[in-house]
Amino acid sequence: MAQPPGPENHDDAGRLLRQVDAVVGELRPGARLQAGLDSLLDRDLGLDSLARVELLARVEREFEVQLPSEVLGEALTPREVLAAVVSAGYRPRPAAPDEARMAAPARADGLPEAAPRLIDVLEWHVARHPERTHVSFYRTPDATEPLSYGQLAEAAGSIAAALTAAGVRPGACVALMLPSGLDFFRCFFGILMAGAVPVPMYPPSRPAQLEDHLNRQAGILRNCEAPVLITFDQVRPLARMLTGLSPSLRTVLTPADLDAPPMAPVATDAEDLALIQYTSGSTGDPKGVMLSHRNLLANIRAWGRAVGLGSTDVAVSWLPLYHDMGLIGAWLGSLYHGCPLVLMSPLDFLARPERWLWAIHRHRGTVTAAPNFAFALCVKRLADKTLDGLDLSSWRLAANGAEPVNADTLDRFAQTFARYGLRPEALAPVYGLAEATVGLCVPPPGRGVRIDRVAPEPMRTRGLAEPVPDSAEALRFIACGQPLPDHSLRVVDGDGRALPERRVGRLEFRGPSATRGYYRNPAASAKLFDGDWLVTGDYAYLADGELYITGREKDLIIRGGRNFYPYDLEQAVGELAGVRKGCVAVFGVVDVQAADEQLVVVAETRETDAERRAALEQRIAGAAVEQIGIPPDVVVLALPHSVLKTSSGKLRRAAVREAYLNDTLGASTRPPWLQVLRLQTASLAGQLRGLARRAGGWCYGAWVWAAFWLLAPLAALAIFVLPSVGARWRATHRLARAFQTLSGCPMTVSGLDNLPDGPVLLVANHASYADGLVLGAALPSPVAFVAKGEFKGNPVMRPLFERMGAHFVSRFDSRQGVGDLKRLGDIARQPPPLLFFAEGTFGSSPGLRGFRLGAFQIAAQHGLPVVPVAIAGTRQVLPAGSWRPRRGPLRVTVCPPVSPQGEGWHDMLELRDAVRQAILAHCGEPDAGGG
Repeated sequence: MAQPPGPENHDDAGRLLRQVDAVVGELRPGARLQAGLDSLLDRDLGLDSLARVELLARVEREFEVQLPSEVLGEALTPREVLAAVVSAGYRPRPAAPDEARMAAPARADGLPEAAPRLIDVLEWHVARHPERTHVSFYRTPDATEPLSYGQLAEAAGSIAAALTAAGVRPGACVALMLPSGLDFFRCFFGILMAGAVPVPMYPPSRPAQLEDHLNRQAGILRNCEAPVLITFDQVRPLARMLTGLSPSLRTVLTPADLDAPPMAPVATDAEDLALIQYTSGSTGDPKGVMLSHRNLLANIRAWGRAVGLGSTDVAVSWLPLYHDMGLIGAWLGSLYHGCPLVLMSPLDFLARPERWLWAIHRHRGTVTAAPNFAFALCVKRLADKTLDGLDLSSWRLAANGAEPVNADTLDRFAQTFARYGLRPEALAPVYGLAEATVGLCVPPPGRGVRIDRVAPEPMRTRGLAEPVPDSAEALRFIACGQPLPDHSLRVVDGDGRALPERRVGRLEFRGPSATRGYYRNPAASAKLFDGDWLVTGDYAYLADGELYITGREKDLIIRGGRNFYPYDLEQAVGELAGVRKGCVAVFGVVDVQAADEQLVVVAETRETDAERRAALEQRIAGAAVEQIGIPPDVVVLALPHSVLKTSSGKLRRAAVREAYLNDTLGASTRPPWLQVLRLQTASLAGQLRGLARRAGGWCYGAWVWAAFWLLAPLAALAIFVLPSVGARWRATHRLARAFQTLSGCPMTVSGLDNLPDGPVLLVANHASYADGLVLGAALPSPVAFVAKGEFKGNPVMRPLFERMGAHFVSRFDSRQGVGDLKRLGDIARQPPPLLFFAEGTFGSSPGLRGFRLGAFQIAAQHGLPVVPVAIAGTRQVLPAGSWRPRRGPLRVTVCPPVSPQGEGWHDMLELRDAVRQAILAHCGEPDAGGG
C-alpha cells in the first residue's frame, strides 16, 4: 500500500502533479502548460467539473485512497487535493461481491388516498407506522443515516415553532437553500407546518459562475418576497449578501438555529400553496410555478397508478432536492406511497457513478429517475470496469427525463449493464415539466424504449412525421408514453387548431396537477394559458396516442423554409477536438435584412493560437453542413464558462443568446474574488437600506415605550385616586386612546351598538399582551377583566387590577377553578360586565385557539347573552416573545350577542361554538384548533 503523502513529501507532490499534467495534456494536446501546487484547477489549468472528476479518479488509483465527494467541489488547487489525500490515507473499500443486501421493505396497508395536504399524508403514516424508515441518506460512502416518519414529524414541528417565533407568518414564503440531506426534509415540512410556503433554491456550486448564480437567486427572493432564508454554514457568508439584494429578506438561518418546543401544524387548505418551484431558467429568467397541495397530490397519485408504485418499492436517488424530479418525483412520491427512499449527494454520484448502482444493488432498488447525462456518464466511466457481484435485477423502472433523451445513450446503457442483470425493458423515457408539477407522460412499465424513425425532409419542411425504415438519414424520436391518468394532451398549430397525429405543432396539456400560474408574474401567467389548456413551450407530435417531443419552441431555428433544432448540431460540434464537450450553444438571431434567422454557434475552447482557432472554426462549419446541410452564419469561439447552464446542467440558450447580442459573453469567467467583490458592492446599498429600516424600527419601539412610560404613571394615579370604577375607566380609556394615537397604529372600532343594556358577558380572543390596552381604548364603558390567578402574586399588578374591578381565576387548580366559576356566576349578574379571554393564553403561532368553557358555563346556567369581541392586529403589533412594538393597523369588532338555548352540556357547547365562529370571522387569523 502506498504511504499517505506527507506535506513535505516532494515525491508525492510530484506524483500528484504528474496526474494533473496528464489530464491537462489530454484536454489540450500540444499545450505547453505545467501545473504547480498552487495552480487554480479551474482558471489556470482549465479543468471543468468533469475533468476534475477524471483527475480525482486517477488520484485515488495512484494513492490508493478514497477521497470524500466534497473534494470535487471544494478543492481549488493541487495542494488542496494533496491535503485531502493526506486526510483520507486509507485503502478504499470496494463493494464485496458477497456483501449482504438489505431485506425488501415490508408491505404497508393502504395509502393516504383521502389526505388533502402533504401534512395530512405525513400524519397518516405517523399514525400507522411512525418507526417505519422513510429516508436513508448516505452520509459517507459506507454508512446511511435513517429518518423515520415519526422523526420527520417531530423535527418538523420543532422547526415550525422556531420559524413562527422568527416572525414567519402563514402564507409567507421561506427560501430553502440546503444541500441534499435529512435537514432538507425536516425544514421543508417545518415550513409547511408553520403554514408557510417552501421555496427550494440551489446552493452555489461553481466558483466561476458565483456572481451569475447569486444574482439569479436574488431575483427569486425578490419575486417571492421571502423574509427568511434557511441555508448551511458553508455558504452562510455568501447568503448574507442576498439580504442586500432582496429587500424582503430579513433573516438568514441554519437548521441548527431552528430549535423550539414542537407546535401543532397551522391550519391550511388543499388549495393553498404547498410549494413554489422556480423553473431552471434554461429558456429565460426563472419563474415561480405555483403548486398547491391538490396539484402535488394529484400528480403523485397519478404517477403512482401509472407505474404501479407501492410500499414494497425502493426508490434510489442522487437527484438534487431543489429540482422538481428529485423533490417531487423521488422524495414526495416515496413519502406518499410509503416506499423507502435511499438518497445520496449529487457529488457522490458525479465523483463515482458506480455508487448509484451499488446502492440499487444493496437496497434492492426498484425505481429511479435521472437525466440522460447520468446514464451516459455511467457508460463512459464504468463500461470498461468490472463490478464483480453487482446485481441490478431488482431495478424495474429507470425513468429518463428532465432533458432530451438520446436513443444511443439508452442503447449503450442497456448493453453495458445487461451482464449485471439489468433488463432493457426497465428503461423508460418520460416527459414532464414544472408547470404540470413534474411528470406528465410515462410509457407502460416494462415495455422498454420505443423509437419512431421518420423521413427528414417532410419533418423539416412540412412538420410531418412520416415513418420510414431505419436508415442513417432517418430522424429518430423517442416515445415518452401516454399522459398520466386524468391528464390530457393536444398538439395545435399556430392558430390554436388541434392537429391530427403525426403532425408537429405546439404541445398543450391540462389536468388536476396543472399549475394555476407563475407567482407574482401575471404577464408570464397570461402566456401560459390557451383557454383551459396550458402551453408547454415544446414542439411535439402524437402517434398511437403516445408523445414524441421534437424540440423546444424557443430553440427552433428557421432557415430557407426549413426548421432546425440545435441539439444534434451541438452534440456534433462538442465532439470536435478542441471544443469543450457539452459547452456548445446553437441558436438563431433575427436578421432584419432577411426573413430567415442567422445561425449562430457558440463553442467554448481553450485554444489561443490564431491559426488553430481558424481551423477549428472551419471544422465547426463543416460539422454544421454535414449535420443540417447549411453552414452557420456566425461561429464564436468563447472562453470556458461562457456558455451558461442551469443548476441541473441544461444549456441556457436564451441567456447565451442575450449575452451574444449584448456583447457580454464570458462575463461569468471573472475570478471568484472579483465576483464576490462585485456582489458585495451591489449588496451594500441594500444592506444599508435594511440597516436603516431596522434602526427605524428600533427608534419606533423606543418612541412607543417612551409614550407608554409617560402615560402609565398618569393611569396609575387615576386608578388609585378616582373614587369609582366608572371614573377610573373613563380616565384610562382616554389615556389608552392617547397612547394609541401616539403609537401611530390606526384603530377601527365597529359594532359598539351591539352591546346590550343589562347583564351580559363579553368574550374576546387573545393574541398579545397589547389586547388589554386595545380593549381599554376601544370600549367606552367599564368592563371587568377576568384575569389569570398568577397576577394575584404580583405586588404591582394586583392592586391595579383590583381597583379596575378585575377578578382572578385559577388555571391549574381544578377545585379552586370550580369555586372561582361559582363566584363569578354570582358576580356576572351585576355591572360592569365580565370580559373573558376564552383562549386562556396566547403564543407566537397565529391562529384562534380552542376556547375554555368557563364563560359559557356561567352564561348557560344564568341565562346571560354573550357578546363576541374580535381583536385583530395585536399579534403583529406586539408578538409573543418580543417586547419591541411594530407599527400596524388594529381593529376591534363587537359582534351581535349570542343567547344560550338552555343549561345543558350540549347547549353550552353550541354557545361556545357560535361565539367562536363569530370571532373567527373577524379576528383575521386562521383556525388553529377545535372549539
